[in-house]
Order: sequence, then structure tokens, then C-alpha cells
Amino acid sequence: MGLGKMKTFVDIISDKPVKDSEGFTEKGDVILASVRAYKEDRHGSEKWANRAAFSQASALFRFRKIPNLEVTTDLVLVCSDGRYNIISVEDVKGRGMYIEVLAEKVKSSKA
Repeated sequence: MGLGKMKTFVDIISDKPVKDSEGFTEKGDVILASVRAYKEDRHGSEKWANRAAFSQASALFRFRKIPNLEVTTDLVLVCSDGRYNIISVEDVKGRGMYIEVLAEKVKSSKA
């Protein structure tokens, strides 16, 4: 995976409650990392047909592994297209170099 295909800028965000300096808890997004990623939207290819177990996934992201950050399904990805909940996380080929994330786009509750 070369940098030429990694054209999407993605923020990896934790949306868990955070305590401020005075001890009050507030809901806020905390950006854990900002990375360049390869993004592939869902379409009718054979690869997406093989991912039938993750039928609610609407996008695939691939990016370099970030030292000291474990990407889990508790985190959220945000890019210029919107906000995505992480459904699954996989180490590409088990080498510890790239992370592949299947994610579902968050639908806005505004009408």
C-alpha cells in the first residue's frame, strides 16, 4: 500500500465522556490520532460480496498502524464524508504494519 492511494484524511476519535480539570464530566470527542488512509466505499465487487458477514459496513479504511494506539470498535472514524462507527478491526496480513477497518456510516438524526 503506497501513499499514493492513501488520499483520505481521517481522525480517530474516542467519544467517551471526559473529565475536565475541575472534575466535571462532559461528553466530548477526543481526537486520538489524525492519519492518511485508503478509503473504499461499498460497491458490488467480489471483495465486498465476500464480506457478507459485515453486511452493515458501508466503507473500508486502511491506514498505517499507530504506535501505542489500539484501534477498537469503541472508537469512531471521522473524515470529510462524515462519521463512521467501527465494526471490525484487522491487522493486514498479520505483519503489524497496516490496519484494515470496516465501518458503518452514521446517519444523521436531523431531517
